[in-house]
Amino acid sequence: MLIKNPKGGLFIRREHIFMAVVFVVLLFAVFMGIREIFSPFSSGKRRLVPTAENTIGLITVEGTIAAGGGGLFSGEGGGDQLLENIRRAGDDPIKALVVRINSPGGSAAASQEIYAELKKIREKGKIVVVSMADMAASGGYLIACAADYIVANPATVTGSIGVIIDATNTQGLYDLLGIEYEVIKSGEFKDTLHPARPLTDAEKELLAVIVGDIYDQFVDTVVEGRGLGRAKVLTYADGRVLTGRQALEIGLVDELGNLYDALDIAAEKADIKGKPQVHRYGSQNLWNMLFSGSQLNFEPFSFILGERNLLLQ
Repeated sequence: MLIKNPKGGLFIRREHIFMAVVFVVLLFAVFMGIREIFSPFSSGKRRLVPTAENTIGLITVEGTIAAGGGGLFSGEGGGDQLLENIRRAGDDPIKALVVRINSPGGSAAASQEIYAELKKIREKGKIVVVSMADMAASGGYLIACAADYIVANPATVTGSIGVIIDATNTQGLYDLLGIEYEVIKSGEFKDTLHPARPLTDAEKELLAVIVGDIYDQFVDTVVEGRGLGRAKVLTYADGRVLTGRQALEIGLVDELGNLYDALDIAAEKADIKGKPQVHRYGSQNLWNMLFSGSQLNFEPFSFILGERNLLLQ
């Protein structure tokens, strides 16, 4: 659509105005991203350190949990950044840490690393309380098991304790397109899960052993973290998801409430008198503000392991 210039002579398309606005927004986003990268506070050498004795730390686990940076749309689920934030919280003079989890899970290794780092926080005498948001399932629930206390909303989706590995066989499509798959490998299992062919019986047996081992690790973590009997955990460790209220009934969480309830509980357990100060760990740049709620994840209850679509559900 054309908009006539009131002074005459020139016409402006609305599409051009829209494109100009989008360009300005993107340019601003790039500027803020560069500013964040080169900010002196992003290096960890010059950062804000809480000094008040009544301080509670707050860390957010948002989106798919992944090693490294976590990807474009993973929010604050990047494993390396979370580990750094947790380590800082352990070194800082805070009395308690609240971990706000809104995640369907993600990398098994990254989740286990975060779990282990949160346990170190507790070993230093600091209280750790988890607050579950919309979802704290699979790897998100594994992380929660490191806490002294877990608070969930009644409608929180949690649980999803289990393992699955899937493989896509596109051999028919390859044949249709005339694509020939050839491989030179050093061993029988080197191209396991390649999509150009079906799995062999030997590969299925091998993968079943891996699935069983990861499943045992997951169950052991829940047993240790929640202080529940293994038999009871196994009753619900079949990949099912639970609401927060259902999880409370079987002991997977401790209380129903929201983030502010979790902060109050952390303050009480840490023997903080009066209203506590809250110190948030994690970047608050424009990118995270725009995309921290995004979850580019096609397995909503998956605990993804590695690059081979190994999932804990």
